[in-house]
Amino acid sequence: MKNIMLVCVAGMSTSLLVSKMQKVAQEKNVDAHIFAVAENEVDKVLANEDVHVLLLGPQVRYLKSTFEEKYRDHNIPIDTIAMVDYGMMNGDNVLNHALKLIG
Repeated sequence: MKNIMLVCVAGMSTSLLVSKMQKVAQEKNVDAHIFAVAENEVDKVLANEDVHVLLLGPQVRYLKSTFEEKYRDHNIPIDTIAMVDYGMMNGDNVLNHALKLIG
């Protein structure tokens, strides 16, 4: 099971993208738990759950370097979701990017 966490301002704007990613994961038989959280909940989630990749919504991309430093010990790939994929709610591209980062 791959745990894919999307981070945005309130955890709500990415909910549609999460749904689209889950649909693609099912179609491709990818065992993934995909969820969205608000930026201020990341600490709590990482303390209680193994996360394999953390993707930042475009609206919080400025947090990337802060998160990379803060969560260095977690050894989690951290990247931003491409603006075009986010805007088009392209669950296929975002899922593929997450899986590529996981390796």
